[in-house]
Amino acid sequence: MAGVVPWPGAVAAGALELLQTAATGMSDSLEAFADALNAHAERLHAQSRPDPAGEPAERDPGVPPFVALSFAERTRLVVILTAPGHPERHLWVSLALFSNMAFDTGAHLHTADAIAAGHPGLAALGFAPPSDDGQWRFSEFSYGRPLARLHPDTTPSGSLA
Repeated sequence: MAGVVPWPGAVAAGALELLQTAATGMSDSLEAFADALNAHAERLHAQSRPDPAGEPAERDPGVPPFVALSFAERTRLVVILTAPGHPERHLWVSLALFSNMAFDTGAHLHTADAIAAGHPGLAALGFAPPSDDGQWRFSEFSYGRPLARLHPDTTPSGSLA
């Protein structure tokens, strides 16, 4: 959720670029999704920020309605939109999942290129860069031991002969 932490998040990791790829099936509708999110934000704003006279407090007209919400209000809105039973739940959950994918995996990028460019999500996760030849090799087992003996027909590349 934008504004939570001072370091780069999903947007810096390429969430918008990922959502704009045809593979998501959402790229042609992103503007409509943004409009719908801002309409929901306007309704939430009107309900939750009354001034002493009972009128909604003014919001900053220089930013989109969702951005104008406080972090707590944005969180509340996302909880509402992704709750079981909400009629638009699948849309908002999908958008959230693609944003997470962009941060956690750089799904729209080649992993080696993303790491070389300093992808914020892969860096935050401590994703190891490839070896000098571009291949990933792990000299230590993640569990501190092999999980199984190699099959006797395993080739040096790791394939079965």
